[in-house]
Amino acid sequence: MVEQERPDRLTEILKATSDPTRREVLTILVQHGVMRVTDLAGYFDISLNSVSKHIKILEKAGLVSRKTSWREHLIEANLEPIREIDHWFTQLRSVWDVRLETLDELITKDSSDD
Repeated sequence: MVEQERPDRLTEILKATSDPTRREVLTILVQHGVMRVTDLAGYFDISLNSVSKHIKILEKAGLVSRKTSWREHLIEANLEPIREIDHWFTQLRSVWDVRLETLDELITKDSSDD
C-alpha cells in the first residue's frame, strides 16, 4: 500500500504545481537562479500583482522562498518539496511493478498449461 506521511503537504505541493504559470515560474527560477519579482514578472503577459499571487502560492507550498531587501523582493526556487512527489510516485511505481509481475506470472502460467 502507498503511504503518505503528510498527505495535506503533498496535496498543497501538487496544487501549487498544477498551474502552468506556476510551473513556468519554477522553471525560470531554476534556470536563472534568484530573481527579483519585477524581473520574473517580465516573462509573463500578466500583471505584476498576478505574478505575486502565483509566487505566494508557491511560497506556501515551500517551493520558493522570498528575501526582502528594502523594496526589492528576491525569489529563489526550493525544489526540496518535489522530493515528496517523487517519493510518492516511487511508491506507486513499486505497487504497479508488483502487479505487473503477478500478471506476467499468471500469463506465463496459463501459456504453459496449454
